[in-house]
Amino acid sequence: MALVVPQSAAGSTLAFDPPSWESERTMRRIEREPLPDNVGQLVDEAAAAHGERPLACFFNDDVVVTYRELAKRTARLADGLARKGVRHGTHVAVMLETEASYLLTWLALLKLGAVVVPVNNAYTARELAYVIADSQAEFLIIHTAFAPLLDQNETSVIPSGQVVVVSGRRPGSVAWEDVEAAGSESFQPERRPFRDDPANIQYTSGTTGLPKGAVLPQAYWLLRGRVWRAQLRFPIRRNLIAQPFYYIDGQAMLMLALTGGGTAYVARRQSASRFMDWVRQYAVEFCSLPEVVTRAAESADDADNALKIAYCYSHQLANYARVEARYGCVARQGYGMTELGSALYWPVEAEKMVGTGTVGIPTAHRQVQIAAENGSEAARGEVGEIWVRGYATSLGYFNRPEANEAAWTPDGWFRTGDAGRQDEDGFFFYLGRRKDMVRRSGENISAVEVESVLRGVSGVLEAAVLPVPDDIRGEEVKAYVRLEAGLTPEDIPPASIVQHCRLNLARFKVPRYIEYVADFPRTPGLKIKKVELIAAKTDLRRGSYDAVADSWQE
Repeated sequence: MALVVPQSAAGSTLAFDPPSWESERTMRRIEREPLPDNVGQLVDEAAAAHGERPLACFFNDDVVVTYRELAKRTARLADGLARKGVRHGTHVAVMLETEASYLLTWLALLKLGAVVVPVNNAYTARELAYVIADSQAEFLIIHTAFAPLLDQNETSVIPSGQVVVVSGRRPGSVAWEDVEAAGSESFQPERRPFRDDPANIQYTSGTTGLPKGAVLPQAYWLLRGRVWRAQLRFPIRRNLIAQPFYYIDGQAMLMLALTGGGTAYVARRQSASRFMDWVRQYAVEFCSLPEVVTRAAESADDADNALKIAYCYSHQLANYARVEARYGCVARQGYGMTELGSALYWPVEAEKMVGTGTVGIPTAHRQVQIAAENGSEAARGEVGEIWVRGYATSLGYFNRPEANEAAWTPDGWFRTGDAGRQDEDGFFFYLGRRKDMVRRSGENISAVEVESVLRGVSGVLEAAVLPVPDDIRGEEVKAYVRLEAGLTPEDIPPASIVQHCRLNLARFKVPRYIEYVADFPRTPGLKIKKVELIAAKTDLRRGSYDAVADSWQE
């Protein structure tokens, strides 16, 4: 299962010298500094340093967890779970709400040396059964709100005595609160976990088949917090977590707070309409800002906030300057994925890159290259696949030797499946999933690029681009658009959308088909689920405006 990768890897060569960049000096320092032995040690050291300072404020529940409380409660919970039979290396599936119980459970299991299997809390009984079986989980910790799935789940192999229920009781199962109460604050694991031991089996989205579990070591999380702090540059005391904890983003944002002695303000669920209210109310200094939030009407008090920096992943290019002017903060983005953590970051100091679409330069312990079709490094400016390697990345996919062989090269490069390029100065650009492309008349069209142009149409709030089979050109470009509230297709007709695209895109990239939607199917993190758009119709042309025929397809 484990893959051999370099213990450290320098970033790709830059064509300029940034000696004055504080973030780059910090990245290099991180590569020289030792990490704690494990996440449990990080928790204990943070508790000793920060005591009664709040680590996490779950404001929907009016619950605050301090650093000292975190250390005590995770020790008790780890001891209680050990008494129930959870050991070093035991796989434990976790299906919980984004609340304090998730934070405590995750870190208690890592302190124990167990392996956490986060489960999407939108999963059906079938999907839960798949993850349990595929990950070989021996225990399940589940919120009472999701426990009814177990009544439908005849394929579950976990005995009821190894099911721990949070915020409720279930016949034959164990109450989470009782497990914690039975433990001791002086707990020490029989076998102390170490940096290279597995911490999570994190399931990917499954866009190329059934979801695969990426095995992440403890060092993945230890490094993640330090890298976040370095790439933000500013001291961050308060950050907002509006992503579920079962996603990498939510866990990574927690590590940012834990590593830096900050406080994370945690929303139970994402909300575009309340997002900036949270930012202002809790004096948030850093957040991941969804583009849909920035499409709300501007107001005179938009800059009345404590934001220092906002990460604006995959926003349209013009939006970065708008965000900086509107909210009075720095707008940046980066590049990473489940298997890698953070791989690229756009330094705060690189103001000249605003509006270019860059995802930056390599973070600490990451080497990045653009690979040509034959696996050699592509020339600067050439489009290829983004490859990454370095210390504390995924140990591989659990029980998937064929997938590991396909994803990693013998010398440790991870083939991301993403298209990208690198400019002459060394900055990288993400062009979308290689499979999230439209292949039209031999030309590769990036869905991300076309979507960015579509979002630049006045009145268009969101957009998604998909390929449509075509007998002549192989594939055609179809655009789904969601308009701003109160607008109709009569206000923003398809011909005006096509005309905007013709002014901003090469002719072959202009969408042929346009479909209006009231809203998109979404993940819990509010990302558009294109797979559901594809599954909604057998013929994606139906219900669309055809720009070639200048008519609607029934």
